[in-house]
Amino acid sequence: MKKHDFNPESLMMTHGYKPELSEGAIKCPIFQTSTFVFKTAEEGKAFFELAYGLREKSPKEELGLIYSRINNPNLEILENRLCLWDKADDCAVFESGMSAISTVLLEFLNPGDLLVYSNPLYGGTDHFIHHFLDKIGVHTIGVMPNQSTDEVIKMIEDSGKSDRLAMIYLETPANPTNDIVDIEKYSQIAKKFSTNDRKALVAVDNTYMGPLWQHPLQCGADLVLYSATKYIGGHSDLIAGAVLGNAELMLRVKTLRTFLGNMVSPHTAWLMLRSLETLKVRMDQQTKNAQIIADYLNNHPKIENVYYLGLLEEETEGYKTFRKQCSAPGAMVSFDIIGGEEEAFIFLNNLKLMKLAVSLGGTESLAEHPKTMTHAGVDEEQRQQMNITDQLVRLSIGVEHSGDLIWDLEQALEKVKLNPKLELEKL
Repeated sequence: MKKHDFNPESLMMTHGYKPELSEGAIKCPIFQTSTFVFKTAEEGKAFFELAYGLREKSPKEELGLIYSRINNPNLEILENRLCLWDKADDCAVFESGMSAISTVLLEFLNPGDLLVYSNPLYGGTDHFIHHFLDKIGVHTIGVMPNQSTDEVIKMIEDSGKSDRLAMIYLETPANPTNDIVDIEKYSQIAKKFSTNDRKALVAVDNTYMGPLWQHPLQCGADLVLYSATKYIGGHSDLIAGAVLGNAELMLRVKTLRTFLGNMVSPHTAWLMLRSLETLKVRMDQQTKNAQIIADYLNNHPKIENVYYLGLLEEETEGYKTFRKQCSAPGAMVSFDIIGGEEEAFIFLNNLKLMKLAVSLGGTESLAEHPKTMTHAGVDEEQRQQMNITDQLVRLSIGVEHSGDLIWDLEQALEKVKLNPKLELEKL
C-alpha cells in the first residue's frame, strides 16, 4: 500500500505522542513535573551538552528531557503539531502572545538596528515598539498598507539606516481594521537590503488568520508569530503564544526563551493539545458565520463602512493580495457605526448574545471598541491615520448559529437613535 500523507487536522489527534510511553493512555497526560530523571550521569551530560549548544547533534539524536523550563513532553508534542499547519522546521510556545513577540524582537534586534513595521498593529505590540525598543536604541519606521514598494524602499534609504535593517515586522490582516499587506512584497524588500553577512528578516503576526487561513512562511516570511490565546487555544480559557520558522532561527528563539523563562506551562500546553483537535472545525464555522454577518452589516442603514476581507472589491490591490496569500476571509469583522462613541457604546451595551470583551478567536462571539480599549495606548494622531476612530467597532465571530447572531446585532442596532441628518447622509 502506498504511503499516505495525512492532513494536519487528522494528525492533530496523534502526531508526536506514543501511548505506550504513558501507560497506554489514549490522550497525552499532563506531565506536571519540574525535573526529569537521567538513566546515567553520562546521559545527563549528553543532554546538557545539546541544551547549551556545546556540541552538534548527532544524526537522529534528540534533546532529552532535562527540566520543564527547557523542555517538557506536553510542550514538545504541542510544538510538533503546530509545525504541521505552517510546514515549519520548528516551533516555540510561550506563556503569552506578547511574550512570543517581545522575545523575537529582543533576539533579532540590537541597538542601532532598524525595524520596519506595518500599521496598524495590535496595541501591545505598538506600545513595545514605541516605548521599549526606542529605549534600547532601535530605530523604527512605520509603513501604511497602501504604500508602494518604491515608497517603502525610499523611506528605508532616507532613514540613513538602510545598512542596519534587521527586520520587517508585519501584522496582516491588521488588528483592528483588517488591512492586508503583501508578505511576498516585503520579503523582496528585505532581500534588497540583505547582504551575505547580514540578512534582514521578515516576521509576520498571523494571529488574525490563525494557522489555517494564511501561511506566511510559504509567502516568503522567515518567522510567523501567534497569540495562541486566540484561534489556537480557541476557548478563551488560556493565555499563550507561538513562534515558528526554520531550525537555525528557532534555535536562537528557543535559547533566549530558556533564559527568559517564558515558556508555556505543561497544563496550558495540554489544553492547547485539546484545542488543536477541533481547530479546523471551529475555524471553518467561524469564517462561514463571519461572511454572513459582514454581508448583513454591509446592508444596514446605521452602518457606514464594513471592514472584512470577504467584502474586498475585485481588482483592488487588497483583493489581489488576499486571493494570493489567504484561503479564507477569516472571522474578524470591523465596522464604522454612523455617529461616534455614544452610538458605538449604545450598540455595545445592548448586545445580548455577543459579549462585550477584548480578545478574539474563541468559540463565543465578542465585541469591543478599539479606540478606547485594545488600542487606547496608541497615539491619537496615529489612531486617526489608521482609521481607529470613535465609530469603529470590532467583532470576533464565534461558532453560534448565524441567525441568532444577526438577531442580536439587529436588536442592539435598533437601540441606536441617530441624528436625522446623519441618517440622511447615509442614504
